[in-house]
Amino acid sequence: MADPKRRKPIAHAVLAASLGGISTSPAQTLVPAAKQADQRPITGSQPVTFQADAVSYDKQNGIVTATGHVEAWQNGHYMRADRVTFDRNTDVAAASGHVVIVEPDGQVIFADYAEMTNGMKSGVLSGMRALLANGGKLAANGARRTEGKLNEMARAVYSACNVCALNPKAPLTWQLRADHMTQDLEHKRIEFTDAWLDIYGVPVLYMPYFTSSDPSVKRQSGFLVPAFGLHDDYLGSFFRIPYYWVLDGQSDLTITPTLSSQQGGQLELDYERDFNAGKLSFDGAIAHDEGSLAGFIFGNANFDWNDTWRYGTSLNLGSSVNYLRDYQIEGFLGNALPSNAYIEGFGVGAYAKLDMLAWQGLNSSVNQSQLPYVLPRFQYDFFGEPDALGGRTSFSTQSFNVARNSGSNDQQIGMRLQWDRPFQGLLGEQYLLTAQVEASAFQGTVLNEQPNYLPVAQAQGGHALPQVAVKMNWPFLRDAGSLGSQILEPIVQVIGAPNTGNSLRDHLLNEDSLFYEFTDASLFSLNRFGGYDRFDGGLRVNAALHGNWTFRGGQVLDALVGDSWVEHIDRNLYPQFQPWNGFEPGAHFSDIVARTSFVPNNWLSFTTRGRIDPRQGDVRFADAITSFGKPLLHLDIGYLYGSYNPYLLYLFGPNFLTPGFLSPRNPAAASYFVPRNEATVALSSHYGHWTLSANGRRDLSTNQMIAFGGDLKYEDECTIFDILFDRRYTSINGDHGNTTVLFTIDLKTVGQIPING
Repeated sequence: MADPKRRKPIAHAVLAASLGGISTSPAQTLVPAAKQADQRPITGSQPVTFQADAVSYDKQNGIVTATGHVEAWQNGHYMRADRVTFDRNTDVAAASGHVVIVEPDGQVIFADYAEMTNGMKSGVLSGMRALLANGGKLAANGARRTEGKLNEMARAVYSACNVCALNPKAPLTWQLRADHMTQDLEHKRIEFTDAWLDIYGVPVLYMPYFTSSDPSVKRQSGFLVPAFGLHDDYLGSFFRIPYYWVLDGQSDLTITPTLSSQQGGQLELDYERDFNAGKLSFDGAIAHDEGSLAGFIFGNANFDWNDTWRYGTSLNLGSSVNYLRDYQIEGFLGNALPSNAYIEGFGVGAYAKLDMLAWQGLNSSVNQSQLPYVLPRFQYDFFGEPDALGGRTSFSTQSFNVARNSGSNDQQIGMRLQWDRPFQGLLGEQYLLTAQVEASAFQGTVLNEQPNYLPVAQAQGGHALPQVAVKMNWPFLRDAGSLGSQILEPIVQVIGAPNTGNSLRDHLLNEDSLFYEFTDASLFSLNRFGGYDRFDGGLRVNAALHGNWTFRGGQVLDALVGDSWVEHIDRNLYPQFQPWNGFEPGAHFSDIVARTSFVPNNWLSFTTRGRIDPRQGDVRFADAITSFGKPLLHLDIGYLYGSYNPYLLYLFGPNFLTPGFLSPRNPAAASYFVPRNEATVALSSHYGHWTLSANGRRDLSTNQMIAFGGDLKYEDECTIFDILFDRRYTSINGDHGNTTVLFTIDLKTVGQIPING
């Protein structure tokens, strides 16, 4: 689809001929600074001021002739030529030989010959060329100027492309040529009559009339480039032409009707308004889709209250996922559309936010009645300065009220207070002493339904967990001479805290700690859940060995392997169906986690991480990514493996709490044990003005493609040609995927032409 945020209307046609005679020197090099600064209004009464190598005066005929590097200026207009004659009787200045005229707005005009009158505001020119704003260029056989407001040109051509320095006669990438062209300097528009669009000198599109904004214009009312498609999977053949309406200096409205052969059409309105303290935008549409009335509303408002506080809201609603998919509305690939309202503040080391959240389910697999409304949620985080003991205090809290039409309704408040004190040992050890207190309190109803599935429907309660942790990093550094430097670093962390077990957790609210994935990234976390509903308790020891080899040439090999030990086995959440938190039932030691990164040079890098069960030798989790190549040819390969799907736990209902339910031998839970096993590949190549990219994603468990796409783009100083291909293999509401081909021609300074295949 075309970008809906266009700001310049293009109009209804385009041009050819050669612009080879147009200079690309900036106007500033042509005019002395004192003359450039003259922006006084044109009065017509200002005298002509000039300088030249030689001047003669025919007193009888009233003609002044200046030759050799002639420079003249009047009413903010500047002219330079080899020879200029001034007829004092007719007020006509005739210039010949390398004529250059610079307008008060900075536009530069070149000509072979020019006759100017009326204070240089009117005249005729032959062999005219002009440099416009933003790189635009004009050329014409002849031109007539009227009152400094209109330039009428015959046999004219316009382009933003540069002339080839090696072959000035070579065709431009594109040009618009017309029998007649009018430049309206007052209203900043250019009109073309009997116009052709030439691509590399070949005429490809004829337009009897075409109008476009002057390249210097950023916002002007008018029609934008139309978009059309012939074989869209859901719309069939379609056509849309947006109209951009500048309401005032701060607001605008884009009106976009869409006609299609398979659906009933759509009318979209996109409104934006800028304020001194923020911005308001609204995008909405009404449509006829699959035999019924459909539409969407997307609105956003964001404002600064002062230097510390800001506030805003976002509203996103759609009538159905099929409608959003058919018309390619943003968000149709997701499961839900989010809406919120917020106020947030930023202080020195502090952040606060109060917001409300809601979601609209899109797919048929999402039960709208089970989606939560968060009304409201409050967050606060503080990180203090170093105190007298050399430590730093941090504090965070979160409270929320969650309501569902079907499922648990609850309120919670949680907090975390932490103090960290780093210090160094006598043998180079680096210590971090941490004291932390976490606490949570709640009350709720319908807690026996999703997502909590507690054994009681109503409950109030809470828990708190004080913890003390000491983490030691002991790096050993070795200078390997020509081989660089090596670091071997044992890391040990001891955490002491009261035990927390299932007997307590089965009666506690759980909205923000549904599960955690145990990897090297969470090995040394005090609370691997991250939220406030579940805490890691008991005596724990986490250990790892970290190694780093940095070579003289910049190559780096970095690796870490670690393990975790717990004293209290019952601390594990729902041990009957682990392994997702890294502990087998009855095991004191966790799975082994590891990470390796290797960067041998500036064109190759490789990183992999994983988790392995040392008792069975099973790989529980693995991911890897390698990046290979230079801009000319670059390849990224990714791989992800997980031995289970923990997201399914809360779709099984209370059954998953039953011992033995989550077993590979239980058909009802078989989907939980289907591994997530997928690979991604991305290829890109950049050479000169050309860029080629392709990407694919495949599910190795089912041996099926998930998505595939590619993009071929050419871009130079004046043009973008882009062909985008995208194939979706996944189903949305029972369809069989979708294929999109989008061809876009972007003529810079003119507009964009999208063609949907």
